[in-house]
Amino acid sequence: MIRTLKQGLRLWAIGRVLVRYRLDAILFTLKPLRPLSFLLNLLPWNWFRRAEGTRGERIRRSLEDLGPIFVKFGQMLSTRRDLLPDDIALELARLQDRVPPFPVEQARLAIEIALEKPITEVFEQFDDVPLASASIAQVHAARLLDGRSVVVKVVRPGIVRTIRADLEILHLIAYLADRYWSEGRRLRPREVVSEYEKTVIDELDLVREGANAITIRRNFEGSPLLYIPEVIWDYTRTNVMVMERIRGVPIANIDALRARGVDLKVLAERGVEIFFTQVFRHNFFHADMHPGNIFVDATNPSEPSYLAVDFGIVGTLLESDQHYLAENFHAFFSRDYRRVAELYVESGWVPEGTRVDEFEAAIRSVCEPIFQRPLDEISFGHVLLRLFQTARRFDMEVQPQLVLLQKTLLNIEGLGRQLYPQLDLWTTAKPFIERWMSEQVGVRAFLRSAERHLPKMLVQLPELPIRLQEALDAERQRARRDAALRAEVQELRRLLQRDARRRLEAFAGLGLLLGAGVMTQMQAVPQWLGLAWPAWPLGLAGIGLLLFSLRRGDGMLRRIRGGDRSRLD
Repeated sequence: MIRTLKQGLRLWAIGRVLVRYRLDAILFTLKPLRPLSFLLNLLPWNWFRRAEGTRGERIRRSLEDLGPIFVKFGQMLSTRRDLLPDDIALELARLQDRVPPFPVEQARLAIEIALEKPITEVFEQFDDVPLASASIAQVHAARLLDGRSVVVKVVRPGIVRTIRADLEILHLIAYLADRYWSEGRRLRPREVVSEYEKTVIDELDLVREGANAITIRRNFEGSPLLYIPEVIWDYTRTNVMVMERIRGVPIANIDALRARGVDLKVLAERGVEIFFTQVFRHNFFHADMHPGNIFVDATNPSEPSYLAVDFGIVGTLLESDQHYLAENFHAFFSRDYRRVAELYVESGWVPEGTRVDEFEAAIRSVCEPIFQRPLDEISFGHVLLRLFQTARRFDMEVQPQLVLLQKTLLNIEGLGRQLYPQLDLWTTAKPFIERWMSEQVGVRAFLRSAERHLPKMLVQLPELPIRLQEALDAERQRARRDAALRAEVQELRRLLQRDARRRLEAFAGLGLLLGAGVMTQMQAVPQWLGLAWPAWPLGLAGIGLLLFSLRRGDGMLRRIRGGDRSRLD
């Protein structure tokens, strides 16, 4: 009862926000309410008040008023240009995940409860003013007793309860949209919300985030491209994480990078290489690469490297999606639009019955005008989004597993364009894609697969003779079962044939009796009437009845011997 009351109050608060920003008209786009849209003009609050700002601005401001969970949901939707009109998507991209910090006393208490010891037994120094504060957690600088500089991330108190309550509301809204909105089947709002829920819940577990950081750190160990700070596991719990503190130039501070003489072209190209390496070589990518999480190590300005933090959101792809994407990129770079269309169908992203020639023509109409423009005016990320928008006409459904990839690609290209506006993403990415595809086929792919599976094969090698003997025994048992089954089938067929012959004999006898009886009676009828009919036509009729009976019985026997035999086999 209390839970239902809270949900009702939350829905009431959402309704008030919708009315405040004149978004209540959205409700009347649902199928059951569409005939009642005239009521909008009868509602008193619509009589004397005009909407302020564009629809995108009003949607953004309403999400900000609804709180951090709706802000993060809006941020995710801003990357879905295949779902939203451009004006709304651009406005949602302005959403900032910035909330006032919670009191430092609450942070200290959470740390002491999680680590089960006073904070002074862990840190020599702990800064009360947070370095950053977001909807999920905030970060404080500190120094361990051994002198190492670290940052301490603390989950916001009470946020779990707030998130779960708001997620229930989002699920309800998605259910209504899926059921009553005409675009619900294609846009799959329930799956989008479920994907968002998984992402948000994962962000609440800082142990999971630490494991993500360690995985990416291991993948790039020794690489000059990317550095990931060390996680201090001794002081990491579900709601508290301690990491090595890194010092670099925020990537959004272009003036500071120029002042240090950083080669921005190299920096932008390395960002693209990091993205494609994570997606196609490691299949494990940092999916929250906005400027606040990326720093630059400018120690060597001619070969700058990246520093990354905040690994609450990471992405992986199915192996099939990974291959289809790589082939899609390659075909796109080669302007092979026919292959791009075929890959959309083969991957199941558009219905199986889609006409490839029509889809190819639609893709060509999107891509060819773009290829005629200077490279510094082309956004590869937006080209992909245009392709997804074009695919909507062919009933392309939302692919939730690609949401994070699209979001990350847009972030990476946006960062690259800020650093070096002339960034040629295609020229930078094409050699990497071609190299990756060559590694997936041919002799090198075979040798790499053999190397990967060799330890498992060596472990199983001593058991090979036993496995072979078991396989031979199983084959002998199967052969004996098949022989017994064939014998049973043959016996069954013999019994059926015997029954069929008996029925045939019965039909023949019945025909003879009927023929004889008819001939006798029909011959007596004309004599009784005093007529002189010949008896031979009546005899022919009796013989015909006999032949009909024999044919009927012979047909039954033939079906048993022929058609039923195939069924028995």
